[in-house]
Amino acid sequence: MLYWPDIDTVLLDMDGTLLDLHFDTYFWLEHLPLRYAQIHALEPDEARAWLHQRIIAEKGTLNWYCLDYWSRELNVDIVQLKEEIAERIAFRPYVQDFLARLRSENIRAVIVTNAHRGSLNLKIRKTGIDQLVDHVISSHDYQLPKEDPMFWQRLQQEEPFDAERTLLIDDSLPVLESARQYGIRHLLSIVQPDSQQPARSIEQFRSIGHFDELSPSKKI
Repeated sequence: MLYWPDIDTVLLDMDGTLLDLHFDTYFWLEHLPLRYAQIHALEPDEARAWLHQRIIAEKGTLNWYCLDYWSRELNVDIVQLKEEIAERIAFRPYVQDFLARLRSENIRAVIVTNAHRGSLNLKIRKTGIDQLVDHVISSHDYQLPKEDPMFWQRLQQEEPFDAERTLLIDDSLPVLESARQYGIRHLLSIVQPDSQQPARSIEQFRSIGHFDELSPSKKI
């Protein structure tokens, strides 16, 4: 059981946890291939197939999330292309209410995201999400993805959390596993990070559908 008096700090992923992952899914699978094909005079299907293979090769590394890296590799301005579809950036349901409850209960809320600062800054401008939490940290600040257990050591130097009294909510199972290995006690995943994709069946970790299932005043 998750018992809120045992929680001092809540670490929160951003994309797929607080914000709908659909923006990112659409960008990487649809918008980028189309615009890459236009910019480089390629057929869209050819561009999509090549990009998918190229991007998957970096999965689990910091490059996977690094917009500077992809801008150099693809010879396009990734941040500018994301701006073109910024209207698709959206909160997941009940997120603002949940963050307000954390603040009212004096539980520290910290966003810890693998998002590059270029993408993070765009989402902050569109949502004001940084005003709803106590701190925002990008893994690029440490040059370590959250999948690397060393990330949590660096994080703890900046945010001196008690791992036994900390909750991490993240849609990424490898990230949750990394945090578990580091010793973070309370872990939750997200069943449906992308509102346009089917819900997942998650066995390794406890999970929630939406944040209305969580309240600092009750057990889960």
